[in-house]
Amino acid sequence: MSDWPHEPGRFLVRMVEAQDGRQVLQIRIDLGILQMEIVGRPDGQRPRDRESWLIAHLEDLQQYQAAHGSARGFVLSADDCRLLREEAAQYFHRYVAMFHLGHFSDVVRDASRNLDCINLCQHYGATDEDRLALEPFRPQVITMRTRAEAELAVASSQPSSAVKLINQGLEELEDILPPEHFEQSNEVSLLRGMRDLLVPKLPSSQRAELEDRLQRALDTENYELAAILRDELRQMP
Repeated sequence: MSDWPHEPGRFLVRMVEAQDGRQVLQIRIDLGILQMEIVGRPDGQRPRDRESWLIAHLEDLQQYQAAHGSARGFVLSADDCRLLREEAAQYFHRYVAMFHLGHFSDVVRDASRNLDCINLCQHYGATDEDRLALEPFRPQVITMRTRAEAELAVASSQPSSAVKLINQGLEELEDILPPEHFEQSNEVSLLRGMRDLLVPKLPSSQRAELEDRLQRALDTENYELAAILRDELRQMP
């Protein structure tokens, strides 16, 4: 640890090679070093000999549906949901660290996985508490996945695709956030800020496409999308 000192206020993360040659992820914290696997569960455990509790319960759901013809009656216990929440926290720490390293494919993988976990608990938790416990984190997970997807598009020299991905993320946030919270949301501000940086990089041919989409949005009275498209057009050179 003396070779990698803690620096207050800085998020320190690195990839290192373990003794067996595999790559592991490390985060420097004030009391030591947090180490995670880069595939599977971050702690390396395999519950019920599966990659994760999420995979195990998704298999349970699939088997239940095959046996009963539908998912009606399938329930996750309080302990099931607790284990899923604890597991999701591990994946959260890993995808935040991966984002700092620029490993955006891994971020998309883990954030998408956590969205699946949120959906599973929402649909099948035994109590309201279990069904809703992870919901406050949904905007953050959507935003992190969207940012990583957009970064991958930018890295592939596809700013147009990146802008579309960001707009899709904003639409997802608009669907789940109360109207009075949408404009004040930190997640919305992050995605809009990223989009603002990308719009000037769009080719001029994009203007005609944006204008056409704007008109179609107005024709269908989709005024929220129209406002987004107007903002993009204003920022184009």
